[in-house]
Amino acid sequence: MKILTVSDRVEPILNDSFDASKFSGIDLIFSCGDLPPEYLTLITTRVQAPLFFVKGNHDIRYDLKPPDGCMNIHGKLVQFQGFNILGLEGSRWYNGGPNQYTERQMRRIVRNLKIGIWWKGGIDLVISHAPPRHIHDAEDRCHKGFKSFQWLINRYVPKYFIHGHIHAHFDNFNDRITDIDNTKVVNSYGYTILEINI
Repeated sequence: MKILTVSDRVEPILNDSFDASKFSGIDLIFSCGDLPPEYLTLITTRVQAPLFFVKGNHDIRYDLKPPDGCMNIHGKLVQFQGFNILGLEGSRWYNGGPNQYTERQMRRIVRNLKIGIWWKGGIDLVISHAPPRHIHDAEDRCHKGFKSFQWLINRYVPKYFIHGHIHAHFDNFNDRITDIDNTKVVNSYGYTILEINI
C-alpha cells in the first residue's frame, strides 16, 4: 500500500505547484495535524485517494469547517484494505487550548481502546499528532511526547507509528524514521510517501 502523509506545513508541491505525476498510485492519505482544512480537501481531491486525519493543537477551525471528503479517526480503530489503523489527535497540555491532553487523559483514551483493538486483531498503523515520549520529541511543555504512546507501541507493536508536531528538516527519507524494535516511528512533517507491506 502506498501512503502519502502530511502534517504541519502547507507544501507548494501539494498546493500551488501540484504535479500529479509525483503522486500517482497513492492508495491512502494521512494527515497528522496542524494543517488548514481547505488544504486537506484540496489534497484528497487532487490525489484522488481517501484521507484520514487527526487534529493537531492548532487545528481550531475543524469543528466549524471540517475538510470535505476526509475522515477524522481520533480515538477510532478503522480498517482499510485489511490494515487496522488507529488515530490519536492533539498534543500535551500546555496552555489549555483545544486538542491538548494531559498524560492521564491520553492514557485513558488509549486504554479505553483495548477491547476494540483485541476485537479487530491488533494495530498495524497509528497516526497521531504528537510523538511518543523520548522519540523525536522535545523538552518544552508543548512538544513533549506521550508516555502512553510508548506503552501502545510496546503492547501492540504496530508496524508504523506516524506523527507530526515536531518540525524538522530531513536530508533524506531515513532521517524521518526511528526503529523501536519492530515499529517504525515516522515524523511526517511537511509530507512523505511510504510504501507499506504488512
